[in-house]
Amino acid sequence: MLLILCAFAIPAFAAHQYPPTAPANSAQTSTPKARRLTLQEAFAIAERQNLDLVAERLHRAVSLAGITIAGERPNPSVIGATSRDAPHEALLFDLPLELGGKRRTRIDEAKQEVALTDIEIATLSRQIRRQVRDAFYTVAQAKSEAEQQVQLADLSRQLRNIANDRFNAGDVPQLEVMQADLELSRAEADRDVAAQEMKVAFAKLNALLNVPADTQWDLVSPLDTLPLAVTLPDVTARALDSNYDLLHLAQELKVEQSKTRMFRAQRFPEVTIEAGADFNSPPDFEVGPRGQLTVGLPIFNRQQGELAQSAANQRLIEAEIAAKRRQVSGDVEAAFAELNAKLTEVDLYRRTVIPAGRKLVSLTEESYRAGKANILTVIEAQRTVRQNERDYLQSLLELQKAFSELEETVGVPLD
Repeated sequence: MLLILCAFAIPAFAAHQYPPTAPANSAQTSTPKARRLTLQEAFAIAERQNLDLVAERLHRAVSLAGITIAGERPNPSVIGATSRDAPHEALLFDLPLELGGKRRTRIDEAKQEVALTDIEIATLSRQIRRQVRDAFYTVAQAKSEAEQQVQLADLSRQLRNIANDRFNAGDVPQLEVMQADLELSRAEADRDVAAQEMKVAFAKLNALLNVPADTQWDLVSPLDTLPLAVTLPDVTARALDSNYDLLHLAQELKVEQSKTRMFRAQRFPEVTIEAGADFNSPPDFEVGPRGQLTVGLPIFNRQQGELAQSAANQRLIEAEIAAKRRQVSGDVEAAFAELNAKLTEVDLYRRTVIPAGRKLVSLTEESYRAGKANILTVIEAQRTVRQNERDYLQSLLELQKAFSELEETVGVPLD
């Protein structure tokens, strides 16, 4: 009897001491909610957080330090001397003097280098902007592709069900059911691949924005948003004023011009003043003042080589600017033509190809259901629609990339 009581009491005691674990909160195990993101917000995040930009901006501190270095003045010297001859001791101070604008021209050249660094930072910012736009719309394209593959898989499943019903009714052989199953398996495989490609696209965007790789975004700017209309004369004129390659060359020219002024200032003679006193020279004096002025004679080295090199560099840069202006004009024309071609392609898909394909699928399914078409006709129609939808999404992405290329060539935002 005692053993029986223990057998019932021990489980009851254990249940009282160790109650069942409560189920985990579903909110804690659910997928993180996607954050809202517009294209302009993506630009702003990348401008703040992109690691390449953060590193490039540190170059400005290096360039600013160059201004401090250029503004440094020569240090004075103190000379103490003793001798057996009179005067027996001497104490002298000498100070090199920078005359002729040497220090001023050095500082001006360093400031031009800072401006060149700023242009290089802006150039990288422009490149990051294009990468972010491309990555943003690649995510939008991958997400739309994944959603369409889900819909196409549903269509294939619907076709399989129709074929199965007709087989059960004795209207078609089992071969058609097998063909429908094969097409469903292919559609489901495409759906799974599209889901993985969407994850890859999200990871690349997150890397550019410097956010955790598993961050999910709810893209507010849709893929089928057409870029703002621009005209060729307007973008060409803006490119000639704002293209970063042209700005970089123009600033390089200013740097060389400042170097020329600096080299000319270096021609001014080196001047050093010296003042001090001699001591212990009996019987003439105990303390006697002493002064000296040293002037270097610029006879052999007059910065001839440096000036000739700087002048040659200026001529080279001026020729590069002329060539680059022509190249930029051609690049703008090519990018503008590419943008118009993609706009025409997207419009064709949107107005004609996509509606016609969807209508074809609907008609072939009804014909197959009514026994007026075989299953291969329906499968071919579904494959055609699948390819058309994929090509349409790709054309939308290429349209956004063409706009990105035009914007980068111009050098300023166009939206």
